[in-house]
Amino acid sequence: MDHQNLIAIDIHTHAEVSCWNPFDNYGEEYDRAADKYFRNSRRPTIQETIDYYRERKIGLVMFTVDSESQLGRRRIPNEEIAEAAQKNSDMMMCFASIDPHKGKMGAREAERLIKEHGVKGFKFHPTVQGYHPYDKMAWPIYEVINAHKLPAIFHTGHSGIGSGMRCGGGLRLEYSNPMHLDDVAISFPDMQIVMAHPSFPWQDEALSVATHKPNVWIDLSGWSPKYFPKQLVQYANTLLKDRVLFGSDYPLITPERWMKDFEEAGFKPEVMPGILKGNAVRLLGLA
Repeated sequence: MDHQNLIAIDIHTHAEVSCWNPFDNYGEEYDRAADKYFRNSRRPTIQETIDYYRERKIGLVMFTVDSESQLGRRRIPNEEIAEAAQKNSDMMMCFASIDPHKGKMGAREAERLIKEHGVKGFKFHPTVQGYHPYDKMAWPIYEVINAHKLPAIFHTGHSGIGSGMRCGGGLRLEYSNPMHLDDVAISFPDMQIVMAHPSFPWQDEALSVATHKPNVWIDLSGWSPKYFPKQLVQYANTLLKDRVLFGSDYPLITPERWMKDFEEAGFKPEVMPGILKGNAVRLLGLA
């Protein structure tokens, strides 16, 4: 990634539409509920997202969420995103997603994606994937990530997926309590752990884990900065200023809206360049 020619790096964007696989309408009720919750039904293709970010000179990390075991939905191929990243390597990176229920087979896939497809990190969503992050089931995959000293993004806090559905779509919010990452951070010290989103209703737990464990970071995706809890802004301005990252959750929030609100959310001018780009440059090994 040619970060010197980018104004920011968005660490958290989603692949929404596969151009390789036919549309899988199984479980489409989760999409409709999410559209209602987020008041946004935009689902751009991978290339449309890349074009959008290139026009704005913003780098991006893109991933899908493999929840085949829990939701029964066919995932967007990691290889499809990785190929797009290789073709746009000046401003894009691919993180892979592997359902932790795949265990050792998932670990083999992780190794292959790193070595053969240039994947630079991984994405987990405990609520949607249906597991506690500390579950030993997932450790074979973590071991691969740790061995290669790559980052892994974990969804934390409330989930818009399933919100409003009968029984929340059967998805358990408790899986995404950031305190569950404490054991993971101890057992895998060379895996940089990124806790995604303001971790409502566990913001203080997230700040505690990140302050205590130097291999834990926080991305600010999924919320407009004007709604951030005051303690999150306080820690981003002080103790965690070197481990807080810009993320939008695109297409749910656009980087323009996020960056506009960021200017007015109480962040100190001296920490803003690090949040927008500098911290991501270090996390991604670009410098």
